[in-house]
Amino acid sequence: MAKQDYYELLGVSKDADMAVLKKAYRKLAMELHPDRNPGDKEAESRFKEVNEAYEVLKDDQKRAAYDRFGHAAFENGHGGGGGHRGGFDFASGFADIFDEMFGEFTGGRRSNAATRGADLRYNMEISLEDAFRGRQPEIRVPTSATCNGCSGSGAEGGAQPVTCPTCQGAGRVRAQQGFFTIERTCPNCQGQGRVIDSPCVECHGSGRVRREKTLAVNIPPGVEDGTRIRVAGEGEAGLRSGPPGDLYIFLSIRPHALFRREGPDLYCRVPIPLSTAALGGSIEVPTIEGGRAKVNIPPGAQTGQRFRLRDKGMSILRARNRGDMYIEAQVETPVNLTKRQKELLKEFDSAGGGHAKHQPEHHGFFARVKEFWDDLTE
Repeated sequence: MAKQDYYELLGVSKDADMAVLKKAYRKLAMELHPDRNPGDKEAESRFKEVNEAYEVLKDDQKRAAYDRFGHAAFENGHGGGGGHRGGFDFASGFADIFDEMFGEFTGGRRSNAATRGADLRYNMEISLEDAFRGRQPEIRVPTSATCNGCSGSGAEGGAQPVTCPTCQGAGRVRAQQGFFTIERTCPNCQGQGRVIDSPCVECHGSGRVRREKTLAVNIPPGVEDGTRIRVAGEGEAGLRSGPPGDLYIFLSIRPHALFRREGPDLYCRVPIPLSTAALGGSIEVPTIEGGRAKVNIPPGAQTGQRFRLRDKGMSILRARNRGDMYIEAQVETPVNLTKRQKELLKEFDSAGGGHAKHQPEHHGFFARVKEFWDDLTE
């Protein structure tokens, strides 16, 4: 019986690239695998043929020979890919796909190189004043540090690790399961290829110990909420004397009782007496550095009106200048008036000569309303 064309067997065209070949092979191998078809001799036979086809077509030289001579290229021992009848290991092709699909879950490839330590995160809350001036606080960070007893090697008394007897230094072991050859991380050495006969009594062979560090941190003036500060080399110690990770400090700024921050600028809402708002005058307001600033209030000031104080805002990170501070006026209506005060206000109202002159916002509002409601009365 004539052998089926390899391309037809995989269901691909002759110009199919490697990605298409892999996808087609993977699908067929999964469908025809004997574990999914127990006792099905036809499925087992097709599984072997699919593996044989993929083993030839995935190799550029074998594929070129097959494209030119067909199956004859591998008959009588030629080409080294004569299928299962010529000693072909049909499991090897599937092992490539299995390693690609599941290698991530079985530990990947072993590396004897030192491993960098993990990065650490530290959350810190500071005041708005600290963000303005800058600060150099001390913090205590729990971390994994290099063991002083063994200098990070994990071995007692400076002894050197020896070759793992389970994997013979490979870091991985293989097991045959039916048509599968499964490779996984060596359980004895955890993929390192070497084991410690006499582990360090201080770190129990890990090369690292839990320790709390005290660090001085520089918070520069002008930092904003959410700023991240990197402290190089202050993360966890690396494995096998690898370099340490970094420490990242994430800043959050507490809300302030007086000031609201928007970028480099500050806003302060200040109540202004009715008389000062009407007649004009001056008030004193606090500043972020702890001082006072004088603000001139013009006659007729209204609630919501803003007054700008240059260079009285926040520090700007890595800059010499500062933002501005804005005073938001809130005209305060007096309460608990005396009898005489009420009389004076009534005299003021009756002597006003109309709202248009002394209360322009009030007059303008109702003038616009009257356009839609002619019979409105004040």
